[in-house]
Order: sequence, then structure tokens, then C-alpha cells
Amino acid sequence: MKIIKRTVGDVETNCYIVVNETSKECFVIDPGDDEDVIIAAIEEEKAVPKAILLTHGHFDHIYAVEPLAVKYGIPVYASEKEAQLLSEPEMNCSALYGREVAVVPENYIEDGDVFEIAGFKIKGIHTPGHTKGSMCFYIESENTLFSGDTLFRGGVGRTDLPTGNTHLLLESLRDKIIVLPPNTVIYPGHGDKSELDYEKRNNSYMYGDSWKE
Repeated sequence: MKIIKRTVGDVETNCYIVVNETSKECFVIDPGDDEDVIIAAIEEEKAVPKAILLTHGHFDHIYAVEPLAVKYGIPVYASEKEAQLLSEPEMNCSALYGREVAVVPENYIEDGDVFEIAGFKIKGIHTPGHTKGSMCFYIESENTLFSGDTLFRGGVGRTDLPTGNTHLLLESLRDKIIVLPPNTVIYPGHGDKSELDYEKRNNSYMYGDSWKE
């Protein structure tokens, strides 16, 4: 597996192109903006896109979805619980920036679903908190988690935007993330990559108030 990261848009969102180095098939996670940059990376790798995966529906993760989906004729995957936020510019905050965007995925993922794209078995992990339908993507064979804005290196995503909930975010970390193997590599929606073991030792949000219940 080869992971190509491109940081795109004004909010500096991490877009990931995950390539099967044998077949050259790939999928794209969170194409937030700057489709020309993403397309150039795909073509430089001579990769063949098969799908777009969305960790959540905020504008900075979806602006380039339609251009890529149309260019390559590929489907979009996201949590069904994120459908409203994806489809309403007021909810996904794109209306605030005067550049409205809406996305309607072809494929909805439920918590625990395992599906195969580009030769990789991917598990969808529903992690509500940053948004109601936030989804992490776990590739067990590669010890890799794409965490979106649920978990950053040393931090977490904000919870003061539509459908955000701090309590649920802390529960997601406790019940869904911290139980993964400690050597899991974390590829977040913003900032540098990390490892779960590092976050367990250094990220205070991993032991938030939901642990006290």
C-alpha cells in the first residue's frame, strides 16, 4: 500500500490517495478542494481511481468530490447518518463561505461494515462527535486508520458545528478507537500522522469525561 497525501484548500485538509502498488488501483479519501492537485497526484502515480471515501461532510472535505467523481466515473461512500449534512450547504458550512456544495453518495456505510476497494478490505467505524455521521476507515492488514476529524495528532476535531457533540466524541474515542492495536498508524483529516500508542500516552482527549461514567 502506498499513501499519497495532498493538503488542499484554505483549511489545509489532508486528502489521501491510497494506492495498491500491484494493480495501481486506488481510492481517494476526503478530496476537500483543489481537484487539479489531486488529479495531478493520481496521474503522476499512474493510478486508477475506484472510489471516493468521505470521513464526514464538512465543506473542506468535499469540495472536490463532484469533479473527481465525474472525471473518473467513480462512486462515493459515506455514512448514512451524514446524509443530511452532506446534502445541505447550511449544515456542511459551505454556505458560510459563499461557495455552496452538496454531495449525495451512491453508497452508504454502517458501523462495522467491511467492504473491498482496490484490493483492500476496509472497515467503516462510526465515530460520532465531530459530526453525527463521522466515519473512520480502518485497514487492518496495513495497521492503518484514516480518522478524519475525529482524532488528530495531540487533539480532536471541534464539536461546535452542526450535529457536533463533545460527549459522543469522547465516547467514540473510548469505545471505538482506543481499542485498536497500539501500533495503528493514524492518518488524520488535518495535520501530521501519528500512532495510536502515542495518542494514548500524549492526547488527553483519549481519557475524557466519558470514561467517568
